[in-house]
Amino acid sequence: MTTNHQNQRFYQFSAKDHSGEEVSMEHFKDKVVLIVNTASACGFTPQYEGLQKLYTDYKDRGLAILAFPCNQFKQQEKGSDSEIKNFCDLNFNISFNLFSKIEVNGEQAHPLYNYLKQTAPGILGTTGIKWNFTKFLVNKNGDVIKRFAPITKPEALVADIEKLL
Repeated sequence: MTTNHQNQRFYQFSAKDHSGEEVSMEHFKDKVVLIVNTASACGFTPQYEGLQKLYTDYKDRGLAILAFPCNQFKQQEKGSDSEIKNFCDLNFNISFNLFSKIEVNGEQAHPLYNYLKQTAPGILGTTGIKWNFTKFLVNKNGDVIKRFAPITKPEALVADIEKLL
């Protein structure tokens, strides 16, 4: 896949935000984008705090964070989109982009996630998302640069993000 083709592919996707508005990935052109599948009742849920700190520290330099709630891992995201938004606001006061709940694996997986998984496979070439808070880093040109495991804390991404900004 050529870089140009890859760029075009990322920007062709769109997803509904938590309020049901369709958001094109084109909106994030010329930004470094961190995409994360999230859950409210997961051991990694405190990473919302680290994600917000990253966003606060780097949004003015061109970082966007896209959170995609997912209920596919031990039903750790049972709430509706509005309940998830309220949870995030009350507990973490997030100001980055929160999308509508999606599936990241299986036949109903969101097309954006199918693309991310194919473009940046996990360990030993696996494509499936293993757990909540798997992260994908996309550069300003729309190239998927790296995939991070759920255990990788947001603050551990600072060097990778700074290189791309």
